[in-house]
Amino acid sequence: MEAAKEAIRNKLALLPDKPGCYLMKNREGVIIYVGKAKVLKNRVRSYFIGSHNGKTQRLVSEIVDFEFIVTGSNMEALILECNLIKQHHPRYNVLLKDDKTFPYIKITNEAHPRLEVTRRIVKDKGKYFGPYPNAFAAQQTKKLLDRLYPLRKCKTLPDKVCLYYHLGQCVAPCEYKVESSTYEEMISEITKFLNGGEDVVKAELERKMGAAAEALEFERAKEYRDQLVAIDAVMEKQKITMSDSMDRDIFGYAVDKGWMSVQILYMRKGKMIERHGTTFPYYGEEYDDFMTFVTQYYSDNPALPRQILLPHPPEQDAEREDEIIASLHEWLKVKVLMPQRGKKSEVVNMALDNARVILDEKFRLIERDEERSVKASQSLAEWLGMENVRRIEAFDNSNIQGTNPVSAMVVFTDGKPDRKEYRKYKVKTVVGADDYETMREVVRRRYERVLKDGLVQPDLIVVDGGKGQISAALDVLENELGLYIPVCGLVKDAKHKTAQLMTGDPAEIVPLPRDSQEFYLLQRIQDEVHRFAITFHREQRAKSMVESRLDSIPGIGEKRRKALLKHFGSLKKIREASVEDFRPLSIGDKLAGDIIAALKDESST
Repeated sequence: MEAAKEAIRNKLALLPDKPGCYLMKNREGVIIYVGKAKVLKNRVRSYFIGSHNGKTQRLVSEIVDFEFIVTGSNMEALILECNLIKQHHPRYNVLLKDDKTFPYIKITNEAHPRLEVTRRIVKDKGKYFGPYPNAFAAQQTKKLLDRLYPLRKCKTLPDKVCLYYHLGQCVAPCEYKVESSTYEEMISEITKFLNGGEDVVKAELERKMGAAAEALEFERAKEYRDQLVAIDAVMEKQKITMSDSMDRDIFGYAVDKGWMSVQILYMRKGKMIERHGTTFPYYGEEYDDFMTFVTQYYSDNPALPRQILLPHPPEQDAEREDEIIASLHEWLKVKVLMPQRGKKSEVVNMALDNARVILDEKFRLIERDEERSVKASQSLAEWLGMENVRRIEAFDNSNIQGTNPVSAMVVFTDGKPDRKEYRKYKVKTVVGADDYETMREVVRRRYERVLKDGLVQPDLIVVDGGKGQISAALDVLENELGLYIPVCGLVKDAKHKTAQLMTGDPAEIVPLPRDSQEFYLLQRIQDEVHRFAITFHREQRAKSMVESRLDSIPGIGEKRRKALLKHFGSLKKIREASVEDFRPLSIGDKLAGDIIAALKDESST
C-alpha cells in the first residue's frame, strides 16, 4: 500500500494544468469513480489533501491508481464524463447513473415538420442534432430557429391560424396549403445551420443589428444581439461528440528521447468513451514507426470502426499522405482520413495532445524519482550482498537486422545519471546481429581503457539481457583483463519491460519486489541506456544513409562528401541548392548539376 501511495504522489506532481476527466481505480484495477475538472492538477490533488466528508473518505481509501484524459475545454470534459460513466458504471458515481441524457434539437419526420428539443433518440426518421451540454441554450436556439424558419409550432393542427402566424413564425398549414418544396428548403437551411453553417446567419443578424441601431430601434437591436449570444452559447464546437453517431478510432502520437507515445481515442455512436495508450522505444523514422504501430494494432484487433482518423505525416513526408490513406483503406476496407480542419481535425489534435502529455509525464516521473535514488542504490547493494553500489555502469546494444551495430554505456552515481560519463561505441569486429560477441567487444574496449588510463572502476556492471550476456561480460573481465567486478543482467518480458534481475555465474534471479524503489531504479537505468543506445544508432544509420547517397554519385569521394555536408549541413539543402552555390567548394557546374539531379531523382523514387 505504501508503494501505491508513493506512485500516486509522483503522478499528482505531474498532472497538467488543463481541463479533462480523471478515472480513479481500486486495487483490482476497477474504475470506481470518474470526475471532470477545469484544472486536472488542482481537482485530482484535492482528493489526497485536507479533510473530506464520509463518502469522499471512503472513496479515497480505496484509490490505488488513477489516469486522466485531457480535453480541449470544460464543456468537452462534461460530455466526456457522462460518456465514461455510462461506459464503466463506477460505483461511486451516483449523480449521472440515472440515464439522464443531453438534449438534442430534432426536426420531426411529419407531413408538416416541427422543431423540438428532446432527450430521447428513437428510430423515427427524424433528424437529430447535438447533443448540447446546455439545455437552456438549446431551447434558445430552437426559439431563434422558430423566428427564422416558420415551421409549424402546434403538436396538433388547430382549426384556425394562431398568434405564431401573425408573428410570421408559422406558415399556417392548418389553413393554407404548403408546398413540400417550401419545407425542404427550410429543413435544408436549418440542417446547414445546425451542422456548423451558422456563420452566414450570424453575419445577417449582425447586419440587421447594425441597421436597427442606426435607425435608433434599440429594442430590436438588443433582440438581434441576444440571438447572436444564444447562437454562440449553443454552437460552441464540441470535439467530444459528433452528430453522425459513427464509430471512430482516433490516433495521435508524440516522440522524445528515442521513445514514442501513441494514444487512441475511441468514439462509439459518435461519443468519446475511452482512451488507450502505450509508450515504447522506436528505431526508425517517427511516422514510419507510428504507421507500423497502427497496422500491427489492427492485425491484433480485428474489430474495426467505420472510420479511422490519423494525424498528417511530417512536412518532409507530406507527399506520401495519399499513398498511406489508400494503402490502409485497401487493407482494412475502412475509410481512413487525415483531416485538415473541422471537428475531425480537432479530435486528432486532442489525441496528439494526450500523447505529448503522457510522454512528458514518463520523463518527468523519472527525473522526480532521482531524488529518491540514493536510498535505492544503497538498498540494492544489500540485495546483492555488497557493501555499497555507488557507481553503476550499464550497457545496451542496438542494431536493426545487423546494420550499423552500436553499443552505449550510461553511468549512474548514487542512483542518479552522470551524463558526462556516458560513452558511445561503434561495433568494429562483429558482423551481423551477434549480441554476445558485441557485448564481449564493448566490455573489452571499455575496461581496457579503464585500466590503461586509471579511470574509476564501477561497483556494479549492468548488461541488457540474461545468462548469455552476463557470462560474456564476466569472461572478458575475469579471464582477459583480471578484473573482478560484479555483473548483473536485466531480463525483459514479452512487453519489453524490465521483469527480472539476474546476477552471478551461474546466474541466479534476485527476488526484488516489483514495486520497490530498487526495482524502479533498475528500470530507469535500463530505460536510459536503451534510449541512449537507440538514439546513437539512429544517428549513425541516418549518417550512413546520407554518406551512401552521396558516395553513389560519380565524382564524389570521401573528401568531397565531407566538404559538402560541412558546407550545406544536410542532403535536403544540397538538393535545394543552385549550381552557383557549389562554386565556393571548387565544384564545377557540370558536377554540381549531376549532384542536384541525382538527389532529386532519388527523392522522387
